[in-house]
Amino acid sequence: MTMQSTPGSSGYLDLYPDRKMSFFKNPYILGLTAVAGIGGMLFGYDTGVISGALLYIKDDFEEVRNSNFLQETIVSMAIAGAILGAAAGGWINDAYGRKKATLIADVIFGSGAIGMAAAPNHYVLILGRFLVGLGVGVASVTAPVYIAEASPSEIRGSLVSTNVLMITGGQFLSYIVNLAFTRVPGTWRWMLGVSAVPALVQFTLMLFLPESPRWLFTKNRKNEAVDVLSKIYDFARLEDEVDFLTAQSEQERQRRKNIRFTDVFKSKEIKLAFLVGAGLQAFQQFTGINTVMYYSPTIVQMAGFESNELALTISLLVAGMNAAGTILGIYLIDHAGRKILALSSLGGVFTSLLILAFAFTNQSSDNQLYGWLAVLGLTLYIAFFSPGMGPVPWTVNSEIYPEEYRGICGGMSATVCWVSNLIVSQSFLSIAEVLGTGPTFLILAGICVLAFVFVATCVPETKGLTFDEVEVIWKERAWGKNQDTRNLLSSSIGIWCIVPVIDS
Repeated sequence: MTMQSTPGSSGYLDLYPDRKMSFFKNPYILGLTAVAGIGGMLFGYDTGVISGALLYIKDDFEEVRNSNFLQETIVSMAIAGAILGAAAGGWINDAYGRKKATLIADVIFGSGAIGMAAAPNHYVLILGRFLVGLGVGVASVTAPVYIAEASPSEIRGSLVSTNVLMITGGQFLSYIVNLAFTRVPGTWRWMLGVSAVPALVQFTLMLFLPESPRWLFTKNRKNEAVDVLSKIYDFARLEDEVDFLTAQSEQERQRRKNIRFTDVFKSKEIKLAFLVGAGLQAFQQFTGINTVMYYSPTIVQMAGFESNELALTISLLVAGMNAAGTILGIYLIDHAGRKILALSSLGGVFTSLLILAFAFTNQSSDNQLYGWLAVLGLTLYIAFFSPGMGPVPWTVNSEIYPEEYRGICGGMSATVCWVSNLIVSQSFLSIAEVLGTGPTFLILAGICVLAFVFVATCVPETKGLTFDEVEVIWKERAWGKNQDTRNLLSSSIGIWCIVPVIDS
């Protein structure tokens, strides 16, 4: 029995097309994805809400109004928290499971949201932002892995991308909330505090959801894992999935025993996988997405539209485009594939950044044409970014690591994402002030070219592959195709020798 006959592989599904899952076939897996994705919504809401709230925080706190550094700190302190949350999240996921990690993230996030709403000064506000970021960091590691490990391989990309839809949906929701509270006493306090509600909702619903079946198998809790899998697959495929995971889990338990962070860089194939995953996360940030999402109202005002409400309205349209584009990405990621989607996205992002650079370079107070051109550039940026470079890095990172490294590498890669995010958000206003907004966007366009080359040369296509087939890719890249393919297939045959031959 070869890798091509393992459950979920293309060979297996060719043999048994009636066992292939479609996106809407199983309400249970959709419900699980939606609840797990609330973590993504919190992620998105937090990144979006601060862009509008900052306009009103400056009205209440003079020190913030007079300091770009404090404004950047309020925005980026959540990211500093997310860096620590993501770094710890991998370990929490492996030690306590995906479910408990989600519950922990909700408690931390809710505490931070309440703290921000009640903040008497900017110091407490910054502390609340840090706690919210801590929760977001843990959730950003947990949700994609939880969804991926419960997903059939043929729709894994679409389901993980649903978490990214929740992120963009959370950003869109944040702009609606920002607009709703513009004329309510307390404005920014309501904007920041209301995020405690979805955290409470997810915490409550998560209590009734199961743990990841793959994690349960590694902890030798087979009966619980089978109960979860029985709600995902029909009986014929369920038997094959359970037999394969039972055989595989013993090997994974042995390999997992002494795994450490430093082991990632000792194994050539794991190091290659991590460098690709972390590189995608870094380029996602350095191509400028969160300058758009954190500062879009500020950018709109820089373009000559001074009204807070108009800036928020235009930003709402940008966020709506982000959510709509992600829906397109959910369809394309399992049809067009991860790599071509990322490359197409980066090409459009590059063009959009050139438009933004041109608009701000030629901006004048007596001609709003360039202001509207900047708004067009923002809209096109989101239209191209959201279907590709939005979901692709998170999807690829949820599927390129072996089980025993998935928590550690996922946490490390998410940490790279948040560190990159912190660098961009903490420096954007200051760089724009020194160099000008136009040249700043031109720098981002240059980084976009590097990202395109990186994806074209380093990122493999993982569309429709099982976790084991993805593992073959890295071993072939590390040690050569012929030798390692033989070794891995032999290992696979070893696993399957204790599994009944399909349809024998």
